[in-house]
Amino acid sequence: MTDETPRVPYWHLWTDGEGVSHQTRCAMTDFVMKAMGAGAAPQWQGSRMHGGMTVMVTVQPVGWVGEWHENPRPQWIIPLSGRWFVESMDGTRVEMGPGEVSFGEDQNTREAGGRQGHRSGTIGDEPAVLMVVQFDAAPTIGQVCRFA
Repeated sequence: MTDETPRVPYWHLWTDGEGVSHQTRCAMTDFVMKAMGAGAAPQWQGSRMHGGMTVMVTVQPVGWVGEWHENPRPQWIIPLSGRWFVESMDGTRVEMGPGEVSFGEDQNTREAGGRQGHRSGTIGDEPAVLMVVQFDAAPTIGQVCRFA
């Protein structure tokens, strides 16, 4: 077992102070080595959020595109199968598949040139199955990589 603190990458879709959405590659690094319960071997654990949340699975059909919109709440999105993309207002397009992680926090964007928030959709010839964990917490503005 390694003693090196893990780095778990994720994409952060965030809003700057001017109301423009961006995507930045970040890494979670705040982990502690501890057991989940009595008798369990220690493992690296990191808590990202506390409080109310909703967990759901969504299935985006082949060819599905969600035109420009904001995430309804700050939310973790984890593809379980298939592939999908997210395009932010700054023109960055990120494509993700199973095991990749995105934190959608593009609330409070301002419309610019017909764009507001982000657009997303499926890639390829199979549906994108996504696990979504939505938080009741307010979004941050201008704070990229908030989960270190």
